[in-house]
Amino acid sequence: MSGTQSGNGTKARKSIREISPIDVYKLLPKTNCGECKEANCMAYATRLVNGELVLADCLPLHTPEYKKAFESLSELLAPPVRAVSFGSGDAAITIGGKYVLWRHEFTYHNPTPVAIDVHDLMGEAELEERVRAISSFSYNYIGRKLVLNAIAIRSVSKDPSAFGATVRKVAGITTLPLILCALDPAVMEAGLAEAKGRRPLIYAAMENSWKAMADLALLHDAPLVVFAPGDVPLLRSLVRTLTAYGVRDLVLDPGTFADAGLPVTIGTFTQIRSAACRQFDELSGFPLLGVPLTVWTGGEISEDVLKWKEAVTASMLMSRYADLLIMHSMDGWVLLPQLIWRFNLYTDPRKPVSVEPGVKTFGRPDRKSPVLITTNYALTYFTVESDIKAANLDCYLIVVDTGGLSVESAVAGRYFTAESIAQAITEFSVASLVDHTTLVIPGLSARLSGETEEATSWKILVGPKDSSGIPQFLREHWHP
Repeated sequence: MSGTQSGNGTKARKSIREISPIDVYKLLPKTNCGECKEANCMAYATRLVNGELVLADCLPLHTPEYKKAFESLSELLAPPVRAVSFGSGDAAITIGGKYVLWRHEFTYHNPTPVAIDVHDLMGEAELEERVRAISSFSYNYIGRKLVLNAIAIRSVSKDPSAFGATVRKVAGITTLPLILCALDPAVMEAGLAEAKGRRPLIYAAMENSWKAMADLALLHDAPLVVFAPGDVPLLRSLVRTLTAYGVRDLVLDPGTFADAGLPVTIGTFTQIRSAACRQFDELSGFPLLGVPLTVWTGGEISEDVLKWKEAVTASMLMSRYADLLIMHSMDGWVLLPQLIWRFNLYTDPRKPVSVEPGVKTFGRPDRKSPVLITTNYALTYFTVESDIKAANLDCYLIVVDTGGLSVESAVAGRYFTAESIAQAITEFSVASLVDHTTLVIPGLSARLSGETEEATSWKILVGPKDSSGIPQFLREHWHP
C-alpha cells in the first residue's frame, strides 16, 4: 500500500471500503485448504474485506513461508484507529480498531467497554463489596449477557502505599481488567508493582509527566492514556513525542466536560475521530477515552441529577466516538441504557440479530400440546419465549429461519411463507412430536393461513398479534 508521509503525521492510504477482495486474494497463500471454514481463498478474501473474518482465521498465513504476505495484509487491512488491548487472559479487552466514522459505512468492531471506579480511600469492606458488585453485574437482553468490563482504581489519597494496597486488594478479588488512575508517576509506580501480569491501562501521561509515565509503560508493557483536557494541539504533540519515544499503545483523553462543556466535548471527540477516519491522521488514530465520571465534580446537591447527567454524557460519548468509558454510578437505570445501546450500536447492520432455527420445547409438553411458530428475529423470539414461560405453558415453538427478520417484515419480504412453514415442519420432524396436525401462527401472518393449510395439510389457527395474548388464546381456542 503506497502513501506519503507529510509533516503533520498524516498518511494517505486506502480506506477499507476501497479494498477489494482481489487486493486481498493476491496476497493469500491460495491453497484453498479450507482451514478458515470457507470453500476457497477467494471466499475467505471476500469475508475478510467485509469484516466477517480476521487474519487469524487463515492458518497458513501464520507460517514462516508466508510471513511477508501476512505483514503486507496486516498493513493493507490496518484500521485508521489502532486497536489497543489491556487486561490479561480471557478477561483482556480490545478497544479501538475502527475503520469508519459512521456505522452504516462498515460494521463497528470492539464494543465500548464500561469501567466503574473505586478509589484508595474506601474502607476494605466497602471496596470489596463494590468490586464484587461490578464483577457480578449481569443483564440478559434478548438472549445476550450484558456485563461491565473493567475497574478503574483512582488515587484520591495521592499516597503511593495506599494506592498500591488498594490495587493489590482489587487484583485479588477480580480478574476484570484494571485501569490505574494516578497523575503522579510515583503513585502509579506503586500501583503497577501490585498489578504484575495484569497489563493494566495507565492513566495518564500529561505535559509535565509524559517521560516518567512513558518509562513505566515501557517497563511494564502497558498501554498509556494521553491526557490533555481541552487542548487538542497539545494532545497531538504528546502523541508525537510518545510514539517517537517508543510507546505504541496509546489511548487519547481530550477531556470530558459536563453541563455547558458537553457540546465542546462531543465536538472534540468528533474532530479527532474524523481526522483519523477521513484524513487518516496517524496522530489521531488511537482509541478515545470518555470519562462521564467527571459529572460528579459538578457540585450538584441531588445525586439523582448527577446520575442523570452521567447517563446522558455516557450515551452521547458512546455515540461520538468513545472507545472506552469510565463511570461511577452502579444504578441499573444509569447503566442498562448504556449497555443496551452499546449492544445495538455494535450489532452488524447487515445482519439482524437472530437465533438458531429449530423446535424449542417449553415446560413438559405431551402429544396433545400446542404447536406454535415464529421467526428467528432475536427480539421476536425472546419476547415470545418470555410470555410462554411467564404463563408456564407446555408447548412446542417452531422457529423458522427468516434471516433474522421479524414476523411482519418476513411476511412482507416473503421470507415467512407457506412454503417456509411447510419446510420447517418437515425439516424439524414436528409431526413426530404430537398426535395432532394443528398449528398456531402469529396474528401478523394471518394472510398466510389459507395457503399454509394447503401447503402443509395442517389445520391453521391464527393466534394473537402480540405474544402476550398467547395464554388467553390457547385457553379459548386450543381443544386437542
